Amino acid sequence: MAAAVGAMAVLPSWASGWNKSSLSDGKMLSADQSKVLAGVVETIIPKTDTPGAGELGVGGFVQKMVKDCYDQKAQANLAKGVDILETQSVKSFGKSFADASKEQKLQLLQGMEKSSDPDQKAFFGTVKNLTIQGYMSSEYVMTNLTHYEMIPARYHGCVPVKK
Repeated sequence: MAAAVGAMAVLPSWASGWNKSSLSDGKMLSADQSKVLAGVVETIIPKTDTPGAGELGVGGFVQKMVKDCYDQKAQANLAKGVDILETQSVKSFGKSFADASKEQKLQLLQGMEKSSDPDQKAFFGTVKNLTIQGYMSSEYVMTNLTHYEMIPARYHGCVPVKK
């Protein structure tokens, strides 16, 4: 009983000590790497008459999922894959992946998908799968395109009964 009362007395001071900078925002990549990842997800699902994956913030979803649900090797592989894409873009086209044209981005991603390096293939596969998952489960897609209903089927309690 004493421990419970003590915890109740200490908890408000402990909880009020949190601030935005002390909490993790779920991102594991630097700002530049996040920009490259946003370009990757936008290339996988580009904007058409519907918003693209980049516009819906799927890059943040990919980072959050890898950080929270994948092992250290996959987390390191995500950062390494983003760095490899950036390096290849600068080497091939003289500009950042985020600044490259749509065709150049596609060329780099297709090269990574067909690469003989298993880490590059794993990076592309992980990002592609998480991009599709994040896009299809986004609020915009669920409410406007798939017309998701939180509770499927309707219950009509007040309907006339025919005898």
